[in-house]
Amino acid sequence: MCNDYRYTQSPDTLREEFSQLKIPLRFAGDATPNYPPYDDIRPNQTAPIIRGGSEGVELSVTPWAWKSSSGKPVFNFRSEGRSFAKSERCLIPSDGFYEFTTPDDPNQRLKDKHLFTLAGEPWFWIAGLVKEGAFAMLTTSPGPDIAPYHDRQIVVLGRQEGLDWLDLSKPEAEILRPLPAGSLTHEQVR
Repeated sequence: MCNDYRYTQSPDTLREEFSQLKIPLRFAGDATPNYPPYDDIRPNQTAPIIRGGSEGVELSVTPWAWKSSSGKPVFNFRSEGRSFAKSERCLIPSDGFYEFTTPDDPNQRLKDKHLFTLAGEPWFWIAGLVKEGAFAMLTTSPGPDIAPYHDRQIVVLGRQEGLDWLDLSKPEAEILRPLPAGSLTHEQVR
């Protein structure tokens, strides 16, 4: 399951995106975030997210993974069979995510690392939830591009689909779904 992703775009990328959409972008704490490029974001680290609101959207740098009742981190959350209408939804900007598989070489100690990006796009959204001041990624069944590598996948949304998730302007089943074949590009990076 996704426990590592990246977002290497500058803060200006999100400013420009919402400016083009004519949606006001606020910054949590009234401070303009100046976050670095993130090549590897892992649970318990902080990263930028977008939350919706009545006055536009808000960008904050937020921890990834809240604590479950057992104390274990919740960094992925299954979407099927649930309604998120009363949940605090967020968008997680990303330009790639990683899946890990058992190495072909039995002498290799580290798992093989696979990078997935959205075909033809410099970046995309991951559907998420916020709880207890932290975020988690929503997951769904794997699409054909992910199925050879994992039995689940995160919910990847194109840039135009992000607002549908924030305001639920489409039925959740249409938003929280695997992508069709050929939507993701793949590169083995280790």
